[in-house]
Amino acid sequence: MKVALVHDWLNGMRGGEKCLEVFCELFPQAHLYSLFHEKGKMSPAIEAMDIRTSFIQKLPGVFRRYRYYLPLFPKAIESFDLSGYDLIISSSHCAAKGAIPGPTTRHLCYCFTPMRYVWDMYEQYFGRGRAGIAAKVMPLFRKRLQRWDVRASERVHKFVAISEHVRDRIKRHYNREADVIYPPVDFSRFRPAKDIENYYLIVSAFAPYKRLDIAVEAFNRSGRPLKIIGDGQDSKALTRIAGRNIEFLGWRDAEALTGYYAHCRAFIFPGEEDFGITPLEAQASGRPVIAYGRGGALETVAPLNPRDGSKMLSGPPTGVFFYEQTIDALNEAIELHERSTERFAPEAARANAMRFDRAAFKNRFAEFVNAMMNESETKDETRGKTCSRSTANLQ
Repeated sequence: MKVALVHDWLNGMRGGEKCLEVFCELFPQAHLYSLFHEKGKMSPAIEAMDIRTSFIQKLPGVFRRYRYYLPLFPKAIESFDLSGYDLIISSSHCAAKGAIPGPTTRHLCYCFTPMRYVWDMYEQYFGRGRAGIAAKVMPLFRKRLQRWDVRASERVHKFVAISEHVRDRIKRHYNREADVIYPPVDFSRFRPAKDIENYYLIVSAFAPYKRLDIAVEAFNRSGRPLKIIGDGQDSKALTRIAGRNIEFLGWRDAEALTGYYAHCRAFIFPGEEDFGITPLEAQASGRPVIAYGRGGALETVAPLNPRDGSKMLSGPPTGVFFYEQTIDALNEAIELHERSTERFAPEAARANAMRFDRAAFKNRFAEFVNAMMNESETKDETRGKTCSRSTANLQ
């Protein structure tokens, strides 16, 4: 079976890239297509693939200012000739789902979200108060990109969403049904520590929708120590407003990161996420999570303070929610956590995270691909055609 993997861009190992890494392990002979690739920024498993990039790769300043080229992404993703493949697997939060399949090609999209830059997160990226050329230009392209995104969704034979939250978005924006397979957490990498140090932790890209500004201002007000691991487009703005109690550590390697998780008082998660792997990594380390009570966090954190009538995880608490994205609400949640530290058992947090283990994700995704391709084969046979797409040896 000839397989093409299509990923939006390759410039760092975040949650989506950890999913892609599993796809590369399942299909090591596949060709990997991406808008651009910043060499050396990906894991060895991804860097070892046959990577093929679009004309975006050659544009000036692409690695730092790639979002400025967003209006060109549809044309770039459609420029890939994928007509000779049996299966396309696109892992997409932006344009990858727009890859054009051949007449006999099956296209499975593992969808992190419909294109967030033009739908739900448009205001955070380009709305009032955002500076720069992109914020001035994007209003001219938003409607056009929305129309393209809907058309591109029609090229997908099956959608798999990373959460129930994203499945609802796919239905709302594309009017398509989707299965749900939660992203993986490499559970074996994380371990609890006996000695907890006096700091809170954030691990995040510095993107507008992450709402790190709320966390920085909340910790400015309280004076509590906060360590932030990550980097991104809002780096200058965040460091400019942060007090001395807030430490920016940049990106850290996997070994160092496990230590920061294990020793923190709690993990802070202030944004509305499509899913959110970092809260599960914190729980795999035995630490509680203080999260905004919307989006993917509802599916990964069992709150000490659930809201009546809301669909949330039950069982032993693994965190605290705040329900308004405000400085005061976040500080109140932190105070509740500090008054209730004995309620958060490391064993309960780890048991919750274990449900999302990497091995389970790999097996379930492989089974889904097998079922999809076998279904396609059956349909071909009923039409009197022959098909050699068996994926029985996928694993």
